[in-house]
Amino acid sequence: MAMAGLYRRMLPSPPAIDFASSEGKQLFLEAIQGGTMEGFYRLISYFQTQSEPAYCGLASLSMVLNALAIDPGRKWKGPWRWFDESMLDCCEPLEKVKEKGISFGKLVCLAHCAGAKVEAFRTNQSTIDDFRKYIIRCSASEDCHVISSYHRGAFKQTGTGHFSPIGGYHAGRDMALILDVARFKYPPHWVPLTLLWEAMDRVDDATGQRRGFVLVSRPHREPGLLYTLSCKHENWVGIAKYLLDEVPKIVKSKDFKDFGEVLTVLFTSLPSNFGEFVKWVAEVRRREDGDHSLSQEEKGRLALKEEVLRQVQETLLFKHVVTFLSSVNSCCRSMSVLVHKNELPDIAEKVCCQGARILAGKFDSSERFYCRETCVKCLKANSDKPVTLVSGTVVNGSIEQEVDVLVPSSQIGGCGCGCGPSNCIGIYPAGNDILTVLILALPKETWSGIRDEKLSRQILGLVTTENLPTLLQEEVLHLRRQLHILRRCQENKKQMVSPQGSNDLVNDGKLLSRDQNLTMKSGILGMTKPGSKLVISDSEPEGSEPDLKTLSRNR
Repeated sequence: MAMAGLYRRMLPSPPAIDFASSEGKQLFLEAIQGGTMEGFYRLISYFQTQSEPAYCGLASLSMVLNALAIDPGRKWKGPWRWFDESMLDCCEPLEKVKEKGISFGKLVCLAHCAGAKVEAFRTNQSTIDDFRKYIIRCSASEDCHVISSYHRGAFKQTGTGHFSPIGGYHAGRDMALILDVARFKYPPHWVPLTLLWEAMDRVDDATGQRRGFVLVSRPHREPGLLYTLSCKHENWVGIAKYLLDEVPKIVKSKDFKDFGEVLTVLFTSLPSNFGEFVKWVAEVRRREDGDHSLSQEEKGRLALKEEVLRQVQETLLFKHVVTFLSSVNSCCRSMSVLVHKNELPDIAEKVCCQGARILAGKFDSSERFYCRETCVKCLKANSDKPVTLVSGTVVNGSIEQEVDVLVPSSQIGGCGCGCGPSNCIGIYPAGNDILTVLILALPKETWSGIRDEKLSRQILGLVTTENLPTLLQEEVLHLRRQLHILRRCQENKKQMVSPQGSNDLVNDGKLLSRDQNLTMKSGILGMTKPGSKLVISDSEPEGSEPDLKTLSRNR
């Protein structure tokens, strides 16, 4: 009996040339001799087929990240850390991507979030000559790769918007090799570079923006140890606008006499959901055979986070923020999310459930997870520094999972191993230090409107990054880069949520049935790297609660 469905597509040739054809093989050999296939070998080693019809962007990015040997810092399956499409949800919930695809802007956001160095160009921001130079540069190197966002129609192919990596370049014929991640549809193929540029130069009807290309390479340094910004909730646009546009106007419009006045005005004007925008990062792991011991790698990552926290708390700005928050009226709704009102045991249940959901690969599932028990412990072995650990037994149906959350903290008190806060909790990240690093991350020009010269000098002395310890300086500069990325994203919010690659989902027949009603409230993922980010938060977050990540940081 005939089965409904489609089996591949015939590659329109010309204009494309099948990579596996005689002509395609000859082009390949000539390009090798020309030295413009060096990037191919890494890419082909990690070549993958998109696992969903609208996952072309996610498949392209995970393929490139693995080819660049960027450590995601979190486990994929078993003990293995590896980039998979399911892990790339920091800028858009996966159920939305399954339904509509992902925009050019969100792909750029994902690449930043995964810890890569990213340069993105729409065709109206570049030229074909620049594009060719970038293709040649990356094709002759293993250190960078190009992902192209193009319209399939230019190649007489079915479908519209699509993403795929560029695997190489043939200088004599001026042709690029597209490693099409929709391998169920078309094989890898050579196309004229001028035609590829034309395919990228088409306007995406959903956004009104040109398509383009993204250069992805390894970062010179690892950003985002402890703090991250989140653009996963709709309110991020308003909060980013407030921080980048409104705060400088407020500073310029008022005649402030002291720094306390500045903090009062700025923080009492914060959008109500500000607590969802800035998150601190904790690491989640499965507990094996009841063993709570930490590996040297885990101890190293935790120590780095705790050092960042200590450096924040030693700044003079932190002392001003603490003084300010201690004077805040608790009935002020806009400030309540900033006050450190939740003790760690109070959020342990939520934290463990989020971690278990992530580790089970069910962060976009409506399945219910609940904690049968939680415990906050303080571990100390031999001469090691005490470690704060949230431990929980999480139940999902008939499955029980034991998880540990490694919590960065400072000034730890006792070091017993009981289950009460009195003998295990130090000072973990909260509103005080989160606000401190955010103020430090604001662009320097934010404060240029201060009229009082003495106050202006005081503020610049408090917020300057030049004199910060190296670790904290990198953390602050990372958050500042995130803010600048969000500013660019604000230019067209619709562009950020519009589909790219989604038409491959529907052009070739009926949309396959799928559950359209998943209620993932997967929290806030930020935009950073190793130790960075798979988020988790499946209930309304508090201002001082963490973004849990199964990520690990490798510095």
